Amino acid sequence: MITIGLTTWSEHQSLMPSKKQLTLNDYAQFLPVVEVDSFYYGLRAPTVSANWLTQVPASFQFIIKAHQAMTRQEDYADFTSTEKELFVRYRQSIEPLIKAGQLQAVLFQFPPFFQLNQENSQYLRQIRAWLPDVPIAVEFRHQSWYDDAFKQQMYAFLKQLNMTHVITDEAQTPTNSVPFEPVVTNPAFAMLRLHGRNMAGWQNPGAQWRKQRTLYRYNQDELQFFADAVRQIKNQAEQVAVIFNNNSGGDAADNALQLQQLLGLEFPDLAPKAPEQIDLF
Repeated sequence: MITIGLTTWSEHQSLMPSKKQLTLNDYAQFLPVVEVDSFYYGLRAPTVSANWLTQVPASFQFIIKAHQAMTRQEDYADFTSTEKELFVRYRQSIEPLIKAGQLQAVLFQFPPFFQLNQENSQYLRQIRAWLPDVPIAVEFRHQSWYDDAFKQQMYAFLKQLNMTHVITDEAQTPTNSVPFEPVVTNPAFAMLRLHGRNMAGWQNPGAQWRKQRTLYRYNQDELQFFADAVRQIKNQAEQVAVIFNNNSGGDAADNALQLQQLLGLEFPDLAPKAPEQIDLF
């Protein structure tokens, strides 16, 4: 199965131009999976994710970002008394999705300073110990993980931990990007995250960096490249999810629908579309 989705559900007005902000149910009328970052910023009650389930079909899938302290971007002590407790509480937050079979993965997007070393490798092992039955996808953002001397060991290590290697597309800069490596480490689930190729935005971190670096619209040739990669990957994994994160200019939704067309995909179990209002005047 191949699915295509976007990061967040509210910002993609091109799906429904008549709306300023989409609801989850609006989004689920067009695409079968969404990546959510709500739990990255704070620990939520299980009722939050349980409420999401009431707005989508039973086949709809969620990819949920790990809490920022779980990717070492904040001190766990600011949120819980122990690091293990942080993971326990996080799992409680997503328990309704797990029980419903609608959690496709927890996404650990590690920061650029999370480089390859023994301490960080052991932390990955600890993550699996604390979340033994949770599907986990890992996105690295430091080039050391893809060093020719180590990357095959890294892929083997992720296979051992039953973690999905996130296949990333982004602007290729000399120092602060990782390569597009279509390597599958989990036969159950493969994932691509497409950030855009805004070279200027990627190379110039600053106050507006988060918005500028994903300001990019993939062209037809680039989308064909991804379609070819997905066709190759689908033979190695039961499920493949493609997430477009080039949100800044509102391009992600259009690119997602273009890729869907290139791949000849139909998503039959979407939420029923609301009847369109007839304009009589």
